[in-house]
Amino acid sequence: MKKVLLPTILLVLTMILAACGGEESNADSKTAKLGGTAGPYSDMLNKAFKPALEAKGYTVEITEFSDYIQPNNALNNGDIDANLFQHTVYLENFSKENDMELTGLQTVPTAPMGIYSNEYDSIESIKDGATIAIPNDPVNAARTFLILQDNGLIKLNPAAEELTVSEKDIQENTKNLVFQPIEAGGLPRAVESSDLAAVPGNFALAADMNLLDALVLEDMPDEYRNVVAVTTKNKDTQLSKDLLEIVESPEFEELIDKDFEGFGKPEWMENR
Repeated sequence: MKKVLLPTILLVLTMILAACGGEESNADSKTAKLGGTAGPYSDMLNKAFKPALEAKGYTVEITEFSDYIQPNNALNNGDIDANLFQHTVYLENFSKENDMELTGLQTVPTAPMGIYSNEYDSIESIKDGATIAIPNDPVNAARTFLILQDNGLIKLNPAAEELTVSEKDIQENTKNLVFQPIEAGGLPRAVESSDLAAVPGNFALAADMNLLDALVLEDMPDEYRNVVAVTTKNKDTQLSKDLLEIVESPEFEELIDKDFEGFGKPEWMENR
């Protein structure tokens, strides 16, 4: 009996020790799963965040998404730890509508929306009755109307909330612009078919457009700058602290200046 029990006990002890060792190894490992949409923000994750996190000892995995829904679903489900693709207004609206607890850690330099044209070479040369393709979603449409007002093409109702203005809030249309709402992803192609097109920066870059070719670029409120987002319950984790440290480092700003020309910097970065 002793001859049978002794090997069995030793085997059980070996398995317990191995299991304990495995748990310790997993606890010591540092992983970071980040997600972003295809284009400049996936590039930012790969060029800025991935090497900086690896230097801190993380194993980093980047997931690229093709729409604006899945990155937040994946974050909420725990499939990724953080994402970078959306501005604060979108994040707050999406979280509320989908009953999610998501939080922005910090805003990052963001590609601004621009008014592009193959027909005109300046705002001043736009003719009466020109057509302009605009985003068909309320958030990006509001951004378009603010750009047009900033450049003297329309006047909006001063009582309207800036972040939610729409065509019905236009009180004066100086050039009698004709608005053509279309899905935002199709706006780069609309530069060919319309006199003007308001193209969000991420879609412009994904279509290999040069941001600086725009007739005008948006003076972007910080609410429209993209944020590094995490679940609210994880906003104080070590990974979240490390992500925040990376964003606020001088090295991050230097990389933006070098590789992301035309990106507008958030107020906190401009004023430090």
